[in-house]
Amino acid sequence: MIELEGAKHFAINGGTTERFHDLATVDLGPEGGRTLVNVFRGQPRQLPYEVKMLERHPLGSQAFIPLKTTPYLVVVAPAGELDVSKMRAFVSDGWQGVNYAKGVWHHPLLALDEVSDFVVVDRGGEGHNCDELDLPGVYLLTRAELDAVQGAQKAA
Repeated sequence: MIELEGAKHFAINGGTTERFHDLATVDLGPEGGRTLVNVFRGQPRQLPYEVKMLERHPLGSQAFIPLKTTPYLVVVAPAGELDVSKMRAFVSDGWQGVNYAKGVWHHPLLALDEVSDFVVVDRGGEGHNCDELDLPGVYLLTRAELDAVQGAQKAA
């Protein structure tokens, strides 16, 4: 997660700005490439939501930093051969970003409740950097399940 709580920080610009430093590693991979800074605008998804596919970026990391404080959904599975039994869902509180390591399976952006903008930092350059995989079955996410996930996250 990319979040300010617990992050290294210090004052800059004559004390008028607080810098939260080195919040995510941008992995461009050994093949090179360049850092891309983008804005993604996600349309809100309706619940219940059917998770039917995941994607991964084999050549570099991909970070999502929300520009609003609207919660959004994160669905991930470990890198390597996809094992759906290890797929997990998390709900960002809207302040937290996420940095997918190179090769980590994840669902594309899942905004909840309203249109949401994100700064996205990822890799550009030569080479194929997005694999998509249809899941063997459909995984349904309901509002009750998301509420339970949020409750468990707050308790942790």
